[in-house]
Amino acid sequence: MAIATLERLAYWYPNGPLPAIRAERLNLDEGLTLVTGPSGGGKSTLLRLLNGLVPHFHGGRITGRAEVFGRDVIATPTHRLSCDVGFVFQDPERQFVHGTVWREIAFGLENMGIQPRKMDGLIEGALAVLGIGELHSRKVSTLSGGERQRVAIAATLAMGSRLLVLDEPTSQLDGNGTEAVVSSLAQLVRSGHHVVISEHRLTGLRQLTTAVCRVADGRPEVASPADLPAEEPPARRREIGAGGEVAWALSGVAAGPAGAVVIEGVNVEGRRGEVMMLRGPNGGGKSTFLRTLAGLLRPLSGSVDRLPGRVAYLPQDPAALLYLPSVRAEVALTLGRARDREAPEVVLAALGLTALAGRYPRDLSSGERQRVAIAATLAGSPAIALLDEPTRGMDRTSRIALRDLVFKLAEAGTSVVIASHDDLLCTELADRVVQVRDGRAS
Repeated sequence: MAIATLERLAYWYPNGPLPAIRAERLNLDEGLTLVTGPSGGGKSTLLRLLNGLVPHFHGGRITGRAEVFGRDVIATPTHRLSCDVGFVFQDPERQFVHGTVWREIAFGLENMGIQPRKMDGLIEGALAVLGIGELHSRKVSTLSGGERQRVAIAATLAMGSRLLVLDEPTSQLDGNGTEAVVSSLAQLVRSGHHVVISEHRLTGLRQLTTAVCRVADGRPEVASPADLPAEEPPARRREIGAGGEVAWALSGVAAGPAGAVVIEGVNVEGRRGEVMMLRGPNGGGKSTFLRTLAGLLRPLSGSVDRLPGRVAYLPQDPAALLYLPSVRAEVALTLGRARDREAPEVVLAALGLTALAGRYPRDLSSGERQRVAIAATLAGSPAIALLDEPTRGMDRTSRIALRDLVFKLAEAGTSVVIASHDDLLCTELADRVVQVRDGRAS
């Protein structure tokens, strides 16, 4: 039975020259539908159509018919659609309203008119399903990216929606977090709920998938789970050596936001031409390590030493870096500040962004914005490059482009430090792996 139907549907974003979605006829059936396809192909637009954000929030023009659980998406207000359709964005930090975990999850329940005496049980149950009960009273601002992702999913689970729509939910999660999400999705499907999920990381999802919807060039097509690509093997590791002189060092460092200790007793150094991978669980201190090394957090004790030269830092939220009117302008600004005469087009071509050079960065898909932020960060041969979950939202082609760019930087003498849960990226890139967990680095 179809839970969602598109018929002769086309949708254009405001000022969009071409439809972002074009579907002659599409049925999404019960169970778990895995949405796949290249970055910028239309996956997120399709997902946002299911809860009415397209077209009600984003505007633009739409023709044809779209129904979810028999409701006309075009004619039904989003607050009514949200009673049946729960949505978790690719950028969870953008959907938080309140300052603490409990209040954030309670917010949706309050909007549904749930009585206060019932809320605690629903909130605790959702947190338990995802294995994050200990975050109950935490401030959202103190959570890691992966922890925020799981809280956003818990907030949606608590509302008991019949259809759960998730956009790249495991992109920032460690192994335990991914396992908890996949397990909760399996539990939902067994209990009669339905799931539509967009993912590039297929770990654990293959056995749950009842249908595949591939979206490329805005055209969604339903396929069989048997058509999913095989697991990608790691590329042959190109040797770039153990590096040269010491480029940076953290000595006896304790650090954290607002005076809170997140990492302590850290004694780690990195060398020129070396690629170091930071590994460890969500909330273990990887992002704090990077921010302290970047100079964005002053150590509470200990010292941070760096060789002279530019430090490039990519945060988990790439949109925080993008504010100029075009992709080319973002890269050109970095090159200008670095006094590098290389043309922006060289960096754009390396990351497959040439066709997007004139686009406004914030109008791009999450995967495309990630690549733009990486281009704007790494342009101009920085002395130290710090990347926090750089493959978030990236398809296979984009990951390969990033890998090759990191190789190029390392060969030129850049000290590269990457915090990532991407096992494949670690296998292909790492000269050295540093485990960061419980605030310690080893």
